[in-house]
Amino acid sequence: MSLFQGLQFLTTVNDLKTLPHEGLEVAFAGRSNAGKSSAINTLANVTRLAYVSKTPGRTQHINYFDFGNERRLVDLPGYGYAEVPERVRKHWQGLLAQYLSHRDNLIGLVLIMDSRRPLTELDRNMLAWFRPTGKPIHCVLTKSDKLNNQEKVLALRTVKAEFADDAMITVQLFSSLKKQGVDEVERVVGSWFAASQEPQSLAEPTGGDSIS
Repeated sequence: MSLFQGLQFLTTVNDLKTLPHEGLEVAFAGRSNAGKSSAINTLANVTRLAYVSKTPGRTQHINYFDFGNERRLVDLPGYGYAEVPERVRKHWQGLLAQYLSHRDNLIGLVLIMDSRRPLTELDRNMLAWFRPTGKPIHCVLTKSDKLNNQEKVLALRTVKAEFADDAMITVQLFSSLKKQGVDEVERVVGSWFAASQEPQSLAEPTGGDSIS
């Protein structure tokens, strides 16, 4: 069985205090309507594993999915939504920043971006929070089926050029509709888990500003 096809829902949390202490995590983050939930469903080969909403920002919880062997996929709330109060938006921005900057269990970030509109200001904010950790980032450019071949080449080249000096950031095209790019995401995420051995310290809070 492939990595993502063993994925099962584990739990939902709405604040950092209730995050699981154990396990290694790969987070999926992305702007609302960038295709994050559809990408997770496609990777898992399940129609509605991750909830796909037509209303941006409706899913505002942190959803945990389990690969087995204490390996987790963390589906973070979509960002950039306009249909919520300012106080709610600020709450989730602060939560995401804290989680990405200080979560010890987190071993890598999959950043979902619409291939037609990559590297928005909010995408750059996510990168600014996470890049200082030195952990790997994989940029998945979704909805590539909506681009012609020339546009695909340009989108991929543009984002790769942005991070040409950072070996910890990789980029690919992806299409949920045509199920293209699944193997590459699986290879990258699988390599992160393979390269990471869970330290004993992850089983207990480490103190300071870390979130474990």
